[in-house]
Order: sequence, then structure tokens, then C-alpha cells
Amino acid sequence: MAAYRPAELLLLLTCVSLCGFGSVCGIKAANNGAAAENLPADPPNPPGPQEADPPGREAPPAAGASQPRRAAGWKLSEEAACRDDLARLCPRHTWTNNLAVLDCLQDRKEETEIAADCNHLLWNYKLNLTTDPKFESVALEVCKSSISEIKECNEEERGRGFLVSCLVDHRGNISEYQCNQYITKMTGIVFSDYRLICGFMDKCREDINFLRCGSVSVGHKDVHSQGEVISCLEKALVREAEQQERARPIREECQKAILRVAELSSDDFHLDHHLYFSCRDDRERFCQNTQAGEGKVYKCLFNHKFEEAMSEKCRDALTTRQKLISQDYRVSYSLAKACKADLRKQRCSLDSSLPRAREARLSFLLLCLEAAVHRGRPVSGECQGEMLDYRRMLMEDFSLSPEIVLHCRSEIEAHCSGLHRKGRTLHCLMRAGRAERTGTGTGTGTGTGTGDSLCQSALQTLVQSADPGADYRIDRALNEACESVIQTACKHIRNGDPMILSCLMEHLYTEKMVEECEQRLLELQYFISRDWKLDPVLYKKCQGDAARLCHTHGWNETSELMPPGAVFSCLYRHAYRTEEQGRRVRPRVQLSRDCKVEVQRILHQRALDVKLDPELQKRCMTDLGKWCSEKTDTGQELECLQDHLEDLVSGCRDVVGNLTELESEDIQIEALLIRACEPVIQAHCHDVADNQVDTGDLMECLVQNKHQKEMNDKCSVGVTHFQLVQMKDFRFSYKFKMACKEDVLRLCPNIKKKVDVVICLSTTVRNDTLQEVKEQRVSLKCRKQLRVEELEMSEDIRLEPELYDSCKADISRLCSNVAFGNAQMIECLKEQKKQLSQRCHQRIFRLQEEEMSDPELDYQLMRVCKQMIKRFCTEADARNVLQCLKQNKNSELMDPKCKQMITKRQITQNTDYRLNPVLRKACRADIPKFCQSILNRASEDSELEGQVIACLKLKYADQRLSPDCEDQIRVILQESALDYRLDPQLQMHCTEEISRLCAEEAAAQEQTGQVEECLKVNLLKIKQEACKKEVLNMLKESKADIFVDPVLHTACALDLKHHCAAIAPGRGRQMSCLMEALQDKRVRLQPECKKRLQDRIDMWSYAAKVAPAEGFSDLAMQVMTSPSKNYILFMVALSVCVLFLVGLLCGRITKRVTRELKDR
Repeated sequence: MAAYRPAELLLLLTCVSLCGFGSVCGIKAANNGAAAENLPADPPNPPGPQEADPPGREAPPAAGASQPRRAAGWKLSEEAACRDDLARLCPRHTWTNNLAVLDCLQDRKEETEIAADCNHLLWNYKLNLTTDPKFESVALEVCKSSISEIKECNEEERGRGFLVSCLVDHRGNISEYQCNQYITKMTGIVFSDYRLICGFMDKCREDINFLRCGSVSVGHKDVHSQGEVISCLEKALVREAEQQERARPIREECQKAILRVAELSSDDFHLDHHLYFSCRDDRERFCQNTQAGEGKVYKCLFNHKFEEAMSEKCRDALTTRQKLISQDYRVSYSLAKACKADLRKQRCSLDSSLPRAREARLSFLLLCLEAAVHRGRPVSGECQGEMLDYRRMLMEDFSLSPEIVLHCRSEIEAHCSGLHRKGRTLHCLMRAGRAERTGTGTGTGTGTGTGDSLCQSALQTLVQSADPGADYRIDRALNEACESVIQTACKHIRNGDPMILSCLMEHLYTEKMVEECEQRLLELQYFISRDWKLDPVLYKKCQGDAARLCHTHGWNETSELMPPGAVFSCLYRHAYRTEEQGRRVRPRVQLSRDCKVEVQRILHQRALDVKLDPELQKRCMTDLGKWCSEKTDTGQELECLQDHLEDLVSGCRDVVGNLTELESEDIQIEALLIRACEPVIQAHCHDVADNQVDTGDLMECLVQNKHQKEMNDKCSVGVTHFQLVQMKDFRFSYKFKMACKEDVLRLCPNIKKKVDVVICLSTTVRNDTLQEVKEQRVSLKCRKQLRVEELEMSEDIRLEPELYDSCKADISRLCSNVAFGNAQMIECLKEQKKQLSQRCHQRIFRLQEEEMSDPELDYQLMRVCKQMIKRFCTEADARNVLQCLKQNKNSELMDPKCKQMITKRQITQNTDYRLNPVLRKACRADIPKFCQSILNRASEDSELEGQVIACLKLKYADQRLSPDCEDQIRVILQESALDYRLDPQLQMHCTEEISRLCAEEAAAQEQTGQVEECLKVNLLKIKQEACKKEVLNMLKESKADIFVDPVLHTACALDLKHHCAAIAPGRGRQMSCLMEALQDKRVRLQPECKKRLQDRIDMWSYAAKVAPAEGFSDLAMQVMTSPSKNYILFMVALSVCVLFLVGLLCGRITKRVTRELKDR
């Protein structure tokens, strides 16, 4: 009896275990010989045909099988039914041990057949082993110490089979060798046929027949086929989770039985007979040196699942196993064992009464434990290692996630068929999701359908479960695509560090990035960006701030009031709220320093691609398709939305506006722009770029250095675009907004566009200045920033929308080849002023009027003459810069380019007195007094072509102007005498005559009055009366002041010094002095001076004949400036005297006659 006790214990242990949970699982001993030494060869009850049938079934006779004896030495090898197969398949040394024979015959090669009678005999033998009622009492004896050590098993009720079931569940804790061997050996026997698992057939009979997974009749199929039945049920179970419409779901009790069988077979792959036979060759190929037990062979095969040499049959069996694990993590022995204590510690299995509830799902386990890791709670390294393996498994094979198979079926068929391996299908779905959400996909979906959102949700759930943001290596497709980039660009970061993904994002669109890595990275980041918790560094630094400011919950908890996508928006709003209505924000509503740094990092990354900003994509999906469907290059989509800001729907406009306002405060968010501007930043803006907090200083620096040699096209275009966007709303200029916010609300309410706000504030400042008010209405800090904004706007015509809109057609027609920057386009329009349309001409005139009154706004002048201003005008007021430059124009130190620019501005000023503020002020009384008729004919926004100035010149010659006005006209006369281009009337009327008579002089680079002298000399040859009149006016003006005649003044400079030094200039006094000297024979003038004076006398004589005096004043002026002035005056005086004498004589005679008449 003692010889049979171990065998009895083993059989009883197995049977009770099977009956207790409906399934039994054990580990087949790796060494059959070792087992044979401890187990007797004889069963307690040798099999007989009458015991073979399951309840309610009739067993067919086992032909050729002799009745086994009940003697102690009964051997399977002695049975005639199996003798031939035994001799052919099994080594002789196993024949004496029934269990060794059983192992040999049931683990044979699949293609090797055995006789049907032998097959049936083996099955009857195993059935008898599992149905003997004596085993629980034997188990109590053999496993006595193990039962006492395991509290749960010691408390189980005896006699109902629960004891052995408990021992099976805790077999990993059984240290008793003999007890462990019995369980290990017998469970291998039981798992060869589902019908041997006590209770399994009863619970799954209906499902087996309905699903046609096999027959429940004894002997109908061989041992291998019976192992397929459980596989069929397992496949049906995982397929059921992947189907939306279920014709007839598997009953719950059968589902539990299937998962329990899978769980109990999780430590040794031999116990999963379908997988064992499917992967036998693959195990030898890939895992030959892997020891069976503790799920090691499973893990090894999982790791080689996508190898080319892996057979499809084995791959399918492994996939089914993995799908079962995703439904119940306990199907993975290694994961359940490694994380058991952590699950209990982190309270991840709260409902113990529901063993197959949601707590059993792999995704729930991963989310719960990942939440603990992210919160900094201790999770064992062994458990984290197992989690890493299964997170990688989920990312490699999308089919392990039933929600993705169910909800993404159409997307897979349309876009991703044939890409199943190594995570390619998952990334393909991610790529299709990105495209469809923006309406740019190739599929039929528009991104708004229920199917699309369900697929997106399933993908988002998978990414959260796998958490690839914590370790990029989890995503095999990304890892393989980006390996070279990581080795070069991110080699300084520890392998597996979460910052690897951030490093890859920083190198997105750079030379180090490869296209495939770029695609995989953006596909993954699209989903990570939709849940702030999936960036582990951000979550670690900001979880406290998020809980305090945004009322968030745990890592794996969600809230309808604060969804994951809204948390980041909440964080960045607090990150950039430093001032509010001019008051400091309380510290308790500010982000911590570490969190703000991470928020800035994420914003920089999101700026690389509009799809990485969930809120922007969600609200702007329609507008992206409507306005930006052709903008596919890097960064173009956001620029497009900013360009069409006024056309966007309200929700999208708000999001784009907020993002642009944020960029104005921290332009480094625009990672692509900063990358393009790196050279100019390093050269000119490194001081402000290094600041921890950017308050608009960096962009201001870039604008100021926009035309430096380090500036490249990409940077220049980006900076200009940002300037153009700023024009749409004054809030988009952070420094301007902060400096002038209160002034705008007070003085310019309801005005939104920046250009209108600038005009409003500038007008207020100008009016206050002109009225000389004691206290300016615009604050000092606002006035300073207003000046900066005005200067920036003057650089590009596009920054002044009204001017640009008015001149668009003229730009296309006249300046199509001119660049916009550096005020070149504005300069081109000024030069083509006469050909401009009326609307554009009026706008340009107003612009010139503003520039002349405030030369700092003249971008070209300030740029070209920058060094000359520093040299000559450092002490001059900003509004007098042009006047200062004009005074130093003829200095030998003057830069030629600056001199040319000054001349251009002088020409412009002389076209209209309104463009010369100094003249306008000096002659404000003279102009309406003498030139009112011209003002009456003038229009408000068009030039007078020098008519008013010409009028004042004539009055200057008549010596009728006020002193201040006379001084200004004298300067204009002197300047225009040297350069005919400064006299618009002369240039307008004499263009043809100059080309005909004075072409050589006009072509000279330096104008010194030669053209005017040429016209004077050729006065008789001039055909056009208008031109002749202008030349005669020049002659008339020169009589009033010798300085107006540069040729004569140069020729007579020495004589003026010698003979007329005491004579004050002006009013023709020095000219009269020279005339008297010419007539005085005692005075010897210089030959050149004498010759020039004689020529002028002849010209004046001719002028007097051609253009007689128009009035008494002109006559008096001609007399006073005539060389014969003394003679004329003498003759006039003599005539007056003669008349007086004649009158006196006549009076006496008349008086005498009258007296004579009275006397009569």
C-alpha cells in the first residue's frame, strides 16, 4: 500500500484541482527520468472500457485492447494495442514507467500517427488517473507542511476539491519537493485533452458544439485534435472582443474556464498543447537554450514573434496567447508573479469578488502601475521590467488591442493592409488618423465621423497603456527608424531616458533628422500631445501645479470638467500670466519655475506642427481645409491660419489669436523661426536670447537687426511674417500691449488692429505736443514703445495695411521686381510718384508729410545716413535730423550715398511747402498773404509742384518777405541754384530744353549749378516760353542776392572779400556793390568776375526787355538792382525838380492874373 501512496496522492491532487475551478494546469517535469524515480508505474485502478465514457455518453469498444489487470505490476508497454507504437517511437528505458510511456506517446511529432486502439487506451488511462476519489486525503499527507505554510489553503473547506485547487494556485510557493513533483507531473497529463479537465466540458459543451470546435464524443478525435478544442475556444473568445455584433457570445462561465485554463498553463508552454505542437520546431530554432518553466519559453517566443524564420502557425498561436494576456494579465505567469505584491500595494485589484472584472485587463494593470511610477511611488524593478516587455508587445502588434481591431477595421483595410509586423500597422493607423483629422487624408473619412473618433479613441487608449513617452524603445518602429538620429544627435542622453523623445523633437526638420524617423516621431507625438500625462517629464514637474491650478485627478483618472487635452492649456495660461491689468499676479496662482520650463519646452515642440496642438486642430479643422489645404510645408499651416485670421470661424480665431499672443511674449516657442535665426541671434541678440524669461525682447532685437549680413532669407521671411501678423491685433505685440494697455483702453477703446491703435495714439501725442499741454495724455512708457512700433512699421509697406492695399496695383505695375524689406518698396513708389494712381498717390503724400515732420520714421534715410547722423547730428533733436544733414550735405566728410539720399529728400520737400515743416512754420503768415490764389487751386493730398515756393521766391526778389521766411527761402534758393533738380518748376518746364541744350551738364554726377548757368547762357535759344520764364525768374532772383548765383559768387569771391566785405548780404546789397565796382574805373576786378558780371548785365537787360515790370514794385526793384541805378535816380530827381520849378513858375503867373482880375 505504501508503494501506491505517492501515485494516489498525485492523482487525487490533480482531480480535486480540476474539479475546484473547472480547469487544472501544471508544469510538465523537464526530466521524465527524475519523475519516474519518485512515481510508481502502476495506477490504483487500471483502465477498463466500462470506465471510459463521460457521463451520458456511450464509449465505443476499444478493439485490440486487452483488459488491464489490477495487479501491481501492470504496464502500458505490455498492452498489445500500443506495443508496436511503443517500439517504434519510445526508447526502451521508458517502457517500465507508465507515465514515461504516456509522455512519449502523447508528445510525439504531429505528423506521426499511432493506432486508434492505442490512442483510446491512453485516453482511458488518463481519465482513470483523474477520477479517483482518494487523492485529497493523500494530498493532505504528502503536502502537509505546504498546506500549513499557505494560510489560504489551510483555511479551505475539506472534501469539496477546493484544497488542491488552492495548492495549484500557490504552487509557486510550494517548497516541498515531492508535493511539487506530483502537481507538476499530473497537470501535464490532464492538459492533453480538454475532456480530462474536470468540469470544463460541462461548462463549455454548448459553446464547443455551437462554435464547431470539435466533438465531445470519446475517441472521435486523437489527442492532438482534442488539444485544438481549447485553442478553438480561445480564438473564439478573443475574436468575440473584436466584433461589434455578436451572434451568440460565449457564456460567462465558459469564458472564465477558458481564461483559467490559459492562466494555469502560463508557466510552462508544454501545457498549452496547441501552442506546444505549433511551435515545437520554432522553440528549437529560437529558444533551444531557454529552460522551461516560469513562462520563460513563452517570453522567448514572443520576442521572436516577428522574425522571418518564425512559422505562421506558431505566430498565430502566440498572437492568440498574447490576446488572452491582454484580456487577463494573469495568463502571463511572469507578469502576474513579478507584479503581485505591487498590485496589492498600489491597490490595483480592488474588487476581489470579480476575478474577471476590468481589474484583470492588462491595460488596467499597466495604467494603474504606470500611475504609481509617475507619482514617484515605489514599484519593484522586476515588475517594471515585465511591464516594459508587455508595453512593447502592445506597441508591436495592434491586434492585441481588441478595441483597435474592432473600431479601426475600415482604416486598416483602406490604408494599412499588409503592414502587420513590428508596429507598422499601428503607426500607419496613427498616420491615417493625423491626416483624417485635418481632412487631408486619402481615405473617405473626413475626421468627424463616429468611426473615426472611435478609432482615434482606441489608439489614444493604447498609447496611454503602452506609455511610449516614458521609454522610446517601447515603440519598435520608432526605435528602428530613429536609431541613427539618436546615435548622432542624442548620444549625450542615457538610453531609455524620456528626454530622448524631446531631443528628437528638437532636431525635427534639421539636417540630422532622417525622413522615416521624422514620420514615426510625428505620428507618435500626435497622440502624446493629446494627453499631458503621456509626457513623463512634464507630468513629473507639473503634477502639483496641475492639481492646484487646474483641479486634475490621478494619472489614470479623467474628468469631464478637465479632460487631459485641456490641462495643458490651463498650464500654459498660468505660465504666461505675469501681469494682469497692471497688477502683479499672486504667487499662488503662478506656475513653479520647473513646471514653466517644461511648459515652454512642450510649446516649442508643438509649434513645429499644427497637428501637435490638439485644441488648434480641433477648432480649426474646417478652416485648415478651407484656407490652408495647399500649405503642406513645415510651419506653413499656422502661418496660413494667422494670415487668414479675420476669415476664421470664431473658435479657431480665438485659439490662433491666443497662440499668437503667446508667441509675442516668448518667440522662442516658434522653434523653426529660432532655428533659422540662430546666426543673427548669436551675432546680435545673444544677450536677450539667454534670458530665462523672454518678454518680447528677442523679437524686437531680430526686427532691429533684420538687415544685418548674418540674416538669412528664412529668418527674414519669418520675422516679417510675424510683424505682419502683429498688425492684425495690438495684443500680438507683447511689449506694446504691456506698455500701452491702459492708454488704449482709455484713449482708443473698441480699436483692435495694431496699426489703428498706433495711429490713434500717435495722433493723440501729436495733438498734445502741438497744443503744448502741460501733461501728455499718453503715458511716457507708452510713448517710448509707440516710437519703436512706428519705426518698425516704416520698414515694410506691408506693415501699413491701408497704404499697402491702396498701392497694390501700382506695386504690381511699377515695382514688381523690388523687394519689400528695407523700405525699398516705399522708396520705389516715391520715385514713381507721378505715375501712381490717385489713391496710392494720396497715401504716399501723407506718408511723406509724416516722414518730413519726423525724419526718424524715414527708414531709408535713417538707414543710409546712420553713420553720418552719428558724425554730424548727435546733438540734434530727432525731428531736426534732416535739417542737420542738409546743413552738412556739402562737407568733405559726407558719405556720397547719404548725400544722394539727402538730395532726394530735398527734391521731395521743394515740391510742396507742406513737406518742409521748417519753411511752413517760418512762412505761415507770408504764404496766405502772397500765394492765396495758389492755395485756392490746391487739393489736400496732392503736391503743388513747387508753386508756393516759386511764389515765395519771387516775393523774396521783391524783398517783401518776413525775416524768418526770407531766411528759409534764401536757403532754398542757394540749394536749388546748385542743383536744378531742387527747383520743381524749372525741372517741370525745362526738361526738354535741358536735354537739348545742356545734356552734358545734366549728366554730371555732381551738380554745381552748371545746368542753370547753361540755361542762362542759352537764354536766347530757349523755345518754350514757360522754360524761358523760369530762367528769367532765376535771373531776377540772382539780382536779389549773389549767393543765389553760385557761378558768379565763385568767380567774384575774392572781389567780394576785398571790396564788399563791409556790406551785409541780402536784399541785393552785395550785388550792387559789385556793380558799382565794375563801373568805377579805379577798381580792378578779377577778369573772371568782370566777365561774369558783364554777362549778367546783358542778361538782365534782355530780361528787362522780354519781361517788363508787371507793376510799380517790379519797376522799383528793377531800378534798384540796375547797374545805372544812380543815373536813373539822378534823372528821376532832376525831372522832379524841373516839374517843381515849372509848377512854381506857373503858379506865380496864375496868381498875378487872378489879382489883376480882382483889381478890375
